This record gives sequence, C-alpha cells and structure tokens, in this order.
Amino acid sequence: MSPRDLPPREGAQSARPREKVAVIAGYAPSLLNFRGPLIRTLRERGHEVIAFAPEHDVETATELLKLGVRYHPVPFERNGLNPLADLRGTRELTALLRRERPDVVFAYTVKPVVFGSFAARAAGIRRIYSMITGLGYTFTPEDGRTQVLNVLVRGLYGAALRFNRRAIFQNPDDRAVFTRGHLVDEDRTCLVNGSGVDLDHYAPAPLPPGPPTFLLLSRLLRVKGVLEYVQAARQLTQQLGPGRARFVLVGPLDTNPSGITQADLDAWQAEGVVEYLGSTTDVRPALAACHVFVLPSYGEGVPRTVLEALATGRAVVTTDAPGCRETVVPGRNGLLIPTKDPAALAAAMRRFIDDPSLAQRMGEASLELARQKYDVRLVNRQMLEAFELGGGSHEAPV
Repeated sequence: MSPRDLPPREGAQSARPREKVAVIAGYAPSLLNFRGPLIRTLRERGHEVIAFAPEHDVETATELLKLGVRYHPVPFERNGLNPLADLRGTRELTALLRRERPDVVFAYTVKPVVFGSFAARAAGIRRIYSMITGLGYTFTPEDGRTQVLNVLVRGLYGAALRFNRRAIFQNPDDRAVFTRGHLVDEDRTCLVNGSGVDLDHYAPAPLPPGPPTFLLLSRLLRVKGVLEYVQAARQLTQQLGPGRARFVLVGPLDTNPSGITQADLDAWQAEGVVEYLGSTTDVRPALAACHVFVLPSYGEGVPRTVLEALATGRAVVTTDAPGCRETVVPGRNGLLIPTKDPAALAAAMRRFIDDPSLAQRMGEASLELARQKYDVRLVNRQMLEAFELGGGSHEAPV
C-alpha cells in the first residue's frame, strides 16, 4: 500500500479531492523540525506528501514514513556553489518529479527554491510555490565575493520565481526586497506569520531560580549576532563582576562561510565569558532554564527559535531587523536593538539584571503574542490557502 492509499487520519477533511504534494528542503531534519506540523496537516486532510532533501538521512526518512510520507535524497550540496553538483542534483530531481508527478511542489530555502523550481518546471508541473525564509548573508554583502554572490543569487531567484504560482514571504521587508528588485510580481506573493509554533509541544515554563540567565540558541553564525552576544556578555561581566548573570550559548557549528569556528568557542569558554552547552535536538530544556532569550541576528524570515521562546513564556531581546522585529512589541514582550551593536545589546540585557521582575512581565506578554499570532494551526491554514488547498485568507494578520 502506498502513502496515497493510506486512509486520512481521524478528523481529516475530505470535501476537496486529495492531491499529491512534493516538499523540497535544503536540510533533511528541517522537514520535521520546521515543516512537520504542515506535513501532518496535509496528511490529516487526506493529501499525499513526498519529501526531498540533500542528505541520506535514515532517521528523518523513518520518522516521515510514520506519517505516511516517502523521502527521496537528492545530490545537492547544502552550502556553496558547485555548478556541476547543482546541475546533477537538478537533473535527478527533475527525473524524480517526472516519475512522481505531484500536483503541487513546495520548496523553501535558497537552493530548493531555485533548483527545485527549475526541476519542477522541467518536469511539467505548473503549481509551484516557494517560501523565502530569510535573505541570508548574500543579501548583506560585505566584500567582493559576497557582492558577486548577491548578483548571482538575485538572478537565480528572479529566473526561478517566474515559474512559481506564488512566492510566500515571512515578513514584509523581505517581500519588499524581492518586489522592488523585480524578482517577483507583488500580485504573486503572500505573507504568513513565519513557520508558526506548536503550542502543545512548546508549553509555558516557570522562570528558573538563580541569577538572570540569557540564552542565544541558533546555528553558530556571525549573521546570527553571535560575536555581538559574546562582546555584550564580556562587557557586562567586566561592569558587574562574575556571577551577576549567566550568558548561555547553544547550537551547532556550521560550514556556512559566516560560521563560528571551534577555536572561537574554545577561546570564549577559556575566558569564561559564555557557557557553551553544545548542540541539542530538543531546545525545550534550554529555553526553560533561561530568563531571557536573545537573538542579535542581522535578519531572518521569522526566527523559529524566537517563536519557541515566546511559547515558553520568555522575554526576548532581538534586533530591529527584518523578521526579528516582527516578534517583539517593544517594551511589552521584549526589547529591540540595532544590528551589530554590542553596547546596545549589553544595555538591553542589563535592564533585566537590574530589574528581575521584567522577565516575568514580558514573558507573560510573549506567551500571549504566541497564542494570538504564531499558533502553528493558524499559520498552516495560511499555507494551505497559499497552496490553493483551502484553509482561509492567505494574507497574514498583523
């Protein structure tokens, strides 16, 4: 029996004919970590789902199969530009899509959007939808190499999105970059409130005892503001002395060109400026153990880790940058600071050290915001409408 023959789950809606949806990711675990609730919703509504990503990831494939979803690895390189490898991956993906013949193709992150759109068009698929989950470091070029990459990536996006029925954005700033840059027509775009957050999985947690604990949880990239976080932590430790606050860092090293190195981590820990707890597959204990969540990113789609912090009931300090600013009502559930400004970050964090009650008040407001705006069930309805599979208005509420 194939996944298409599996009966819809209890509660599935059968008013619309079942369709076959292909989901193309740039990183296999993200199919569950970021798109799992959407995939479950599609299955519950009776649609068949097939998934594609670069890795031969047995664990992800096994978990997807439990949902009735088949997984196909494709030979894309996750980072960097290797034209031969990307061409080979596009050809293989085209062949797989021709064989599977999905009704809908949904791609997210740069390479899946670009090469997935090319492959889907070559396979004769008309209903192609792409999600722009952030602009990445190539849209903030700092040297000649990234300026060249910026021109190349913009050209690839513009060519690929011509084949898309709709481009889905997670914040209005990114949509403006694409529409003003003539990469996509505005009438073929829509906004959704990020990826949403599962409020059952990420339940509110009481604030822990002990000194104010700040947490930065992300891939260890410079564009996430890791260097600014370390500099701000160093400044506060020098001002207040050791022990007044804890500065915790959680997340994996990454091969991305803006990645932090192991040598950086070793030096910071030897200095005692931050506590690095490594990577984790379950962020909930780290969130429960902090008082304030910090993300000094240079820009995001809508940062998933912040949404998880909101649902846990944590105050947030993040930047007044695309995607990040969407998650904070300044002075209510958190504080906004300029990008690349460790002094401003230190001043914002010090407010929570000087007034410990602030974390409780703002944390309660964060939970309210998560329930009103970022509940994954609300976001999934937006996504289904964007795919023209029903669900509600495809424009995100503000």
